[in-house]
Amino acid sequence: MQHTMKKKPFQTSALLALFVLVLTLSSIRATAQTKETYPFVERDSTLYLDVHKPAVPRADKAAVLSVFGGGFFTGKRDDSYQSALADSLVARGFTVISIDYRLGMTDSLMIAENSSLLKADRLFQYSIDIATEDCAAAIAWVVAHAQALDIDPNKIVLTGSSAGAITILQLDYCRTNNLPQASALPEGWKPAASIPYAGGIMCRKRDLQYGSDPAPTLLLHGKKDKIVAYKRFGIPTHAKLFGSKTLDKVMKRQEIPHWFIRFDGIGHEVASWFPGSVDLFCCFVDQCLSGRVSSLDADMSDSQLKPTRWTNMNVFDLYKR
Repeated sequence: MQHTMKKKPFQTSALLALFVLVLTLSSIRATAQTKETYPFVERDSTLYLDVHKPAVPRADKAAVLSVFGGGFFTGKRDDSYQSALADSLVARGFTVISIDYRLGMTDSLMIAENSSLLKADRLFQYSIDIATEDCAAAIAWVVAHAQALDIDPNKIVLTGSSAGAITILQLDYCRTNNLPQASALPEGWKPAASIPYAGGIMCRKRDLQYGSDPAPTLLLHGKKDKIVAYKRFGIPTHAKLFGSKTLDKVMKRQEIPHWFIRFDGIGHEVASWFPGSVDLFCCFVDQCLSGRVSSLDADMSDSQLKPTRWTNMNVFDLYKR
């Protein structure tokens, strides 16, 4: 008598589940990161920075130092925007460093002393100055600990949103002009690139000018931005905040290579254009790190970047509390 052995049915669902599990674990391994927190300034209050390390770092050991926005009166180094930015860039192999800085617009003594409109520029300048000083101190700490952090100190990219964008632009401007706000920077150090989202530079001079070459810069700004003005904002004869449109003119006049990307019909929403801009961000950084410095002047649109209440808000609306 012949006996036939029955074959077990093909376990498609089980194998599919295993395949999905393997892919999921592979994805987790590729995007996994660790976060460590360090103090970098200790005064009456301690300032901290978070270091997000990728599981698989870039071969060039490039890092991104990120400065949060919030009008110099709010924001945190680990808020939801900063966390999304860190996740996106860590997935691309960057070590991401998110820093604290002092919020000058919450300084009650300075507010009391500078409550009139004519003195408001002094309060704003003070807020920018102390943020710039703290950013310089954070960079000095990172450069001093670069080996332990496993990064290249000459390949540190600066990025920031709104107040953070102002801070990184102000820092590089102060660096090129040997101003005291940037004095904590290591001697001879220069950012590998600077990418400000809706930023500007505060200057008391009639015409802003770089003393030496700034870092390769990608300017991103909405043409309708009235919070961080697209062109400039300030009281005549007083300090002015020069926005990206003016910075573009200055850089062209001084023949400084840079990218300038602007958005029609959009205001301050550009300040939060991340992670939607991660591909553009990485493209600019890769070109800078390869030693290719080019110029680009373009209008751009993104279906995910639409006008909101921020398009209609101005700087006075921002500070109404």
